[in-house]
Amino acid sequence: MSLSADEVRRVAHLARLGIDDSEVAATAEQLGRILQLVEQMSAVDTAGIAPLAHPLETSQRLRPDEVTEVVQREAVQGLSGATENGLYLVPRVIG
Repeated sequence: MSLSADEVRRVAHLARLGIDDSEVAATAEQLGRILQLVEQMSAVDTAGIAPLAHPLETSQRLRPDEVTEVVQREAVQGLSGATENGLYLVPRVIG
């Protein structure tokens, strides 16, 4: 599929890309090759093929969910400017 110079400029404008007139022909060729590849991939029959979450058949290694630190609420809230009933008090920002 070939693209005209005007189509390349329009795509570049929509993508917010600055493109010089000297680059239009090369960009049109590159975009044409990309569109040909997309057409080839669209022609492949994928009926009956389940989508993959990952190309490799691996599972993620997970560590045990164990508590490793003690909560020090009083010490941390002591660093705050203002607290009340275990909550941080902040200035009102929405009227």
